[in-house]
Amino acid sequence: MLNFLNDLLWGKVLIFALIAVGLVFTLASRFVQFRYFLRMFAILGQVTHREEGHLSSFQALVLSVAGRVGAGNIAGVAVAITLGGPGAVFWMWVIGLVGMSTSFFECTLAQVYKVAEPDGTFRGGPAYYIDRGLGNRALALVFSALLLITFGFGFNALQSYTVATSVQDTFGIPTSVTGVVLLVVLGLIIFGGVKRIAEVSEFIVPIMAVGYFAMALFVILTNLDRVPQVLGLIFSSAFGLNAALAGGFGAALMFGVKRGLFSNEAGLGSAPNVAAVAYVPHPVNQGIVQAFSVFIDTIILCSCTAALILLSPVYAPGSDLGGVTLTQAAMADHVGEWGRVFVTIALLMFAFTSILYNYYLGENSLNFFSEGDRWLFLIFRVMTLALVVWGAAQDLSTVFGFADVTMGLLALVNLFAVVMLFKVGLVVMRNYDQQLKAGVATPVFDPSEFPGVEIDGVAWPSLSPVQTFAPALVEEDLPPGRMDY
Repeated sequence: MLNFLNDLLWGKVLIFALIAVGLVFTLASRFVQFRYFLRMFAILGQVTHREEGHLSSFQALVLSVAGRVGAGNIAGVAVAITLGGPGAVFWMWVIGLVGMSTSFFECTLAQVYKVAEPDGTFRGGPAYYIDRGLGNRALALVFSALLLITFGFGFNALQSYTVATSVQDTFGIPTSVTGVVLLVVLGLIIFGGVKRIAEVSEFIVPIMAVGYFAMALFVILTNLDRVPQVLGLIFSSAFGLNAALAGGFGAALMFGVKRGLFSNEAGLGSAPNVAAVAYVPHPVNQGIVQAFSVFIDTIILCSCTAALILLSPVYAPGSDLGGVTLTQAAMADHVGEWGRVFVTIALLMFAFTSILYNYYLGENSLNFFSEGDRWLFLIFRVMTLALVVWGAAQDLSTVFGFADVTMGLLALVNLFAVVMLFKVGLVVMRNYDQQLKAGVATPVFDPSEFPGVEIDGVAWPSLSPVQTFAPALVEEDLPPGRMDY
């Protein structure tokens, strides 16, 4: 049943839905991910601004990178290449580039519809823009339940399993011991709340991402003469032109898209939960930053792993090597046996921050169900830690199959909501465009310029109007049934 549902969701529905939605958003926004690409770097110079009591935009960025960058970048890319051939890498790039626009709009909407908590912090995400934007509380609850099952439970156990088995293969440490160590360290962090999670991620993520990129760059530079050959292999097998390789067009497309989404999560509805937390002057700022997060994950870090594998002779179609062991063997071939240790440590750091990120997504889901229930949060924290220990010592193939199904359903619900609210996101983007065109260095968001959109007045207080930049918001620009606001 799991195999049937996975084949239906990933082989027939989501492959086309994700690419189609990303392309439509890209064209309708005049290639927003490319127009704002250089501005992404400019904003990075501003995102360290921290408002007292709030997460900075930079913290929200590294927290989302912490979630996007994980086992999918090291083990997931290797799985995609093993099952779909080198051509899967090309389709990972495609889903990353078009997914940047999807991530831009879902994270912009998360900022528009975020709500203020009693302690002054923010919460938001797809459940909130489904509830407030579409007026569909039932669908919002379904999304929250899927998010809790997929990330709060399933993916946390999977990350723990990946770390524990990798550590055992490299250092000979029993998986149960790794599970207990993870329990202790994670417990100290998650009981400190989202601010402590963000502070830890702010320290670890840049180190791990830059270190892994530097190692891959060294490998690429030392094998520079073979890079054109590898690129040719990727492009030829992406369209099934290389009959000698395993996979073919269908397998390359399916596994490239599937593992690409698992890695960068664009359109999945997970990153908006973190994007909504940040304090920013305009929702589009966080949309730009989160689009850049997809670029970091897929175009940079997934490409690093692909280069490590395809530039090494250890990769051969039909080989028994797969997953993280393939990446480890490739690194060891390039730099010696210590490279195997390096990959294990990188995976440990990537997966560790992913577990923190997954925990926050589960917490955000619970908050939507039962706001401020301390006992519920306590039970969830204990369950998270228990699952981390349990997952470290299990064969999780069934859990992986189940999580793939719930992840696919999660993506469908979120894509439906983002498509329905796309015109709102488009109007907010045009507001940002017009302010930049008028010479405003740092565009600001004034909810009074968006009549008909249900915006939390505490999270987004109205400003004294000096100049109106919002395009006229007419009835057809709004979701059905929301003109009562």
